[in-house]
Amino acid sequence: QVQLVESGGGLVQAGGSLRLSCAASGGTFSSYGMGWFRQAPGKEREFVAAISRSGGRLYYADSVKGRFTISRDNAKKTVYLQMNSLKPEDTAEYYCAADLTYRGLRVGTVPTQYDYWGQGTQVTVSS
Repeated sequence: QVQLVESGGGLVQAGGSLRLSCAASGGTFSSYGMGWFRQAPGKEREFVAAISRSGGRLYYADSVKGRFTISRDNAKKTVYLQMNSLKPEDTAEYYCAADLTYRGLRVGTVPTQYDYWGQGTQVTVSS
């Protein structure tokens, strides 16, 4: 069983930055692909970013490319999402998730590919 706990959300003005963290416990963190998703009220959960087990493969949604950076520290069992140049449309509940399936050079980009989820952390960007 894998437990994921997000932190770092909050209220920020447009153009500002936040860093989200997701701490994992249980299982073997270095054997999971990790992803960040977000969900705004009334909308479906959408992919934000993903990172492979070793951290060597990164993938971003077009809407955040160049502004967000995903990283991981396997020794600390933590994955991060650095969010810069935030926009009001980035407002959402942000979730981290663990993908237990080995995908080679690929990373998961859809929610159904992920096996465990955190409880979410709210990010609100004011204009």
